[in-house]
Amino acid sequence: MITVTRLDRTRFAVNPDLIERIHASPDTTLHMIDGRVYVIEERLDDVIALIVAYRARVLAAAAVLGVRAEG
Repeated sequence: MITVTRLDRTRFAVNPDLIERIHASPDTTLHMIDGRVYVIEERLDDVIALIVAYRARVLAAAAVLGVRAEG
């Protein structure tokens, strides 16, 4: 999950695997695969960085679990 901020300053977590696209014009909007749209404060590049960091954490955790399962 990544944590983002709505324009009313409330924070929420979203599963980045369910994001269909991200649009910035001028506010950043997350378009989800179920049709929901969230307008958020974070910039497009920042959301992409959050997603990359999330995926890196998932891969690192999988690598650790794989080592434990083999060892």
